[in-house]
Amino acid sequence: MSRIANVELFPVAIPADASWDLDGSADTIVVRVTDDDGVTGIGECDAPATVVRSFLEMPNAHLWSLNIPRLLIGRDPVEITGLWHAMYDATFWPGRRGLGIHALSAVDTALHDLVAKKINTPVYKLMGGARRASLTPYATIFPGMPNGRTIRHVMQRIGEQFETAIKMGFRAVKMEVLFEDLADDRELVALIKEGRGMLGPDITMMVDFGYRWHDWRAAQWVLDRVEACDIFFAEATLQHDDLLGHAKLADHCATRIGGAEAAATRFECREWIEVGKVDVLQPNINRCGGLTEIRRIAQMAEMYGVQVVPHGWKTGITAACGAHFQASTINAPYFEYLSGRLYDSPLRRDLVDFEPPVRDGRMALPEKPGLGIDLNEAVVKRYLIPRTAEDPKTPPARTAVKPPGKRNRK
Repeated sequence: MSRIANVELFPVAIPADASWDLDGSADTIVVRVTDDDGVTGIGECDAPATVVRSFLEMPNAHLWSLNIPRLLIGRDPVEITGLWHAMYDATFWPGRRGLGIHALSAVDTALHDLVAKKINTPVYKLMGGARRASLTPYATIFPGMPNGRTIRHVMQRIGEQFETAIKMGFRAVKMEVLFEDLADDRELVALIKEGRGMLGPDITMMVDFGYRWHDWRAAQWVLDRVEACDIFFAEATLQHDDLLGHAKLADHCATRIGGAEAAATRFECREWIEVGKVDVLQPNINRCGGLTEIRRIAQMAEMYGVQVVPHGWKTGITAACGAHFQASTINAPYFEYLSGRLYDSPLRRDLVDFEPPVRDGRMALPEKPGLGIDLNEAVVKRYLIPRTAEDPKTPPARTAVKPPGKRNRK
């Protein structure tokens, strides 16, 4: 196997202020790893793009704070798990548990893409092979934040998106109810029931509450009253770090409680299982540690009888990762699928081409080598975030300090 020759970083963003909305696909950072033969692999992570670039370009400081591209160049890319641990150890000091793990996720995904291309096989076969005959994506239905609209306008948009998703072939959808102060809890119950009525009884329905409550009893009050809606899981009910509140809610509700969309590594996900008592883990592949770590999270969760349905609101790179993950994972009944036809995101639509057809709720297993996607260089060039004077390229390596008592060898 040839060696890693280059690691490139491409932070891209739509040149508009999206601070008034909640669109995670407005920017991303693409990591491209190239080997000596010119074969490339790409990955991304869901974190501030230029900050991730700065993190990955930090100069070597000491053994626990090393420059990741320099660490990888010259290494054998097929040793993906070994490289994951090398990166994990090398960023221990600045990287626990947040941004450093997010950045590592993008590199790990790129390594999977590269190695699978080298052996001419889809990524899911590197992850253990197919555990199902086809995929079951769910479509997220997000009308955008209210931003001055009435609740009737928002519900009308949700209805239109429901209709489009069903026509596209989806048989599972997630209703986002980030209604802010447009609806109190009693009105929210009625709106969720209205959403179920739009879908009919045969469509699997999930609901994302956008961290609506600080009181688990208030969340329980709503979930008890929509139990007849047959919600597959309730996402983002309480504040993200309120694990004890999640545990109480899970103990008192018939509906599956989801969580951990911001969690990094299997260690944090274990806390969500053992302390938070959630039924469904929802870590982002592009934040939790990449394909290497999401696989370990799923294996751990299987031992606890917990399902893993990864959050996935980014570009087609993340959408492809979700497909390969579900293909190889027994306890992943669905994966989130942001479709460019349901949400107008230029980066989701154009950065890579990943929009397989959905027929009767099913998507075929990926067949192309790697992740099955190619980076659109023109889109990268169009949306690339330029460097500033305060954001220079990677500084030169520092002169190595000789360990005490040792001499240079010729």
